[in-house]
Amino acid sequence: MTHSPPAFDQLPAGMRTPSLANGKGNPPENINYTQTRTAKISRDFLRSQRIIAGYDSCPFVDSYKVLRTKVLQKMRENGWNALAVTSPGPGCGKSLTAINLAISLALEVHQTVLLVDANLRHPAVHRYLGITPDYGLSDYLLDNTPIEKILVNPEGFSRFVLLPCKRPLLESSEMLASQKMAALVDELKSRYPSRYTLFDLPHLGTADALSFAPFVDAVLLVAEEGRTTHDELAQAVDALQGPQLLGVVLNKADIGALEAA
Repeated sequence: MTHSPPAFDQLPAGMRTPSLANGKGNPPENINYTQTRTAKISRDFLRSQRIIAGYDSCPFVDSYKVLRTKVLQKMRENGWNALAVTSPGPGCGKSLTAINLAISLALEVHQTVLLVDANLRHPAVHRYLGITPDYGLSDYLLDNTPIEKILVNPEGFSRFVLLPCKRPLLESSEMLASQKMAALVDELKSRYPSRYTLFDLPHLGTADALSFAPFVDAVLLVAEEGRTTHDELAQAVDALQGPQLLGVVLNKADIGALEAA
C-alpha cells in the first residue's frame, strides 16, 4: 500500500491572531500515571491502520516528523499546549493525522502528550489503535466517571496517553460546549503546562467543532487533496473565529507534484 505524506502550510500573518503565552519555557514534568490503564497494541495492526508506530523509518514517518517540528515551533513560540484537529468536511483523514501527530510528538524525549477523542458524535481513535476502552469521555460528561479511570497508556509509549471516547452522544455539540467540558479542557491545559494536549474534533460540517474550538489555544485544519475545494477551505477558515488557526495539513498529497509546482 502506498501512503501519501501530509504537507503542512502555515497561514499568512494576516490570518493569525495573537494569544497569550502559557507556561512557556517550563521544563517537562516526570508524570507518573499510577492509575492509568496500560493497553497492549499490535505493531502489525497499527501498520494496517497507517499509524506511524507500525513502521520503521520511511518517508511516511518522516513526513509526520516534519509536521511535528513545524507544529512545535509555533506552539512553543506562543507558549501554547492545547491543539484541536478538525477538517472542513468528512473523510479528510483528521483522526489519523491527530493520532500520528500525537505519537510523533510523544517520541520527542522532552514531550508528554495526551490525545483526547473529542468526537462525541463518531468516536474512532481507540479503533485506530486497536484498543477497547473500559470507559470514555462520554462517561465523564454524563456519569462523572473519574478521568483517571478513563485514561489509557498504549504499551511501549510511556509519554503518550489517550483519553478515549467509547460511546457516541446524540447531543454531542451541546456537551462539547458545556461548562463541564470547558472546565476539563482548562484543567488539562493548566495542570501540566509542558504537556501537549491534542483534541480530535468532528469536522466543521457539524456544530460540534465550532462549539469546542474557543476552549483551545490553536486549531489545525486537515484538508484532502482532490477532495477539499478551495471554497470549502476558505469557509472553514472563516468559520474558525477565536482560536489561533495554526495551519493546514494537506492529506494524501502528491509530494512530487507539490515540489515541481
